[in-house]
Amino acid sequence: MPWIIYIIIGFVVLILVPMTVKIVAEYERGVIFRLGRLVGAKGPGLFLIIPFADRMVKVDLRVITMDVPSQEVITRDNVTVRVNAVVFLRVVDPESAVVKVLDHIRATSQISQTTLRNVLGQSELDELLAQREKLNETLQKIIDEQTDPWGVKVSAVEIKEVELAETMRRMMAAQAEAERERRAKIIHAEGEFQAAEKLAQAGAIIAKEPVTLQLRYLQTLTEVASERNSTLIFPLPIDLISMFMNRGASGQSGEKTTK
Repeated sequence: MPWIIYIIIGFVVLILVPMTVKIVAEYERGVIFRLGRLVGAKGPGLFLIIPFADRMVKVDLRVITMDVPSQEVITRDNVTVRVNAVVFLRVVDPESAVVKVLDHIRATSQISQTTLRNVLGQSELDELLAQREKLNETLQKIIDEQTDPWGVKVSAVEIKEVELAETMRRMMAAQAEAERERRAKIIHAEGEFQAAEKLAQAGAIIAKEPVTLQLRYLQTLTEVASERNSTLIFPLPIDLISMFMNRGASGQSGEKTTK
């Protein structure tokens, strides 16, 4: 008979030991309730609780990456977009995360969805596309303020993707193409304007010094002559041959005077 008692005692010990001895990892905390009353958070390591009187709830303290489902948002300039985001959160107060909210992850997800729609609904499409970093900071601040009483810290919120309707994408592509054409025309006009300025300056210099025109003409002849053409026809300006005519006239007058 004693061996039956030993078996019963051993069986009871096998049942009570797992209920009494608790091990909590470094990244966890065990929130203890004794007869329904909060005792506190324990861990990490090994500790004992009172069977049938104590109940332990483990809470993970690591950063949780939570995807926010795509939300349909109407921006302030009446453009419908679908936006999704990712939220980075972690528990900083295990007792509040267990006592003050039923499921802190689900609650944070719901808060994130409503905040995403509210904040982006007050922004224009250009802000959503160009000032995403500013919107991320605004979202993080608002969500963190609402989850703070639950002992949850939201460290960052990132807008991942902004999905536009097909018609809106075509309109934006046409607008971008028109903007590129406008810039190209402006650059071309600026180049023409600068070239006209240089030509005007060159014309002013030539007007002051007619000899420069003759030199430019001779340079052009040199460039044309370097090409492989069989026949070259080019005019001679009067100014170029007038000096030879003047020399010939002066020479004839000198001979007449001598005679």
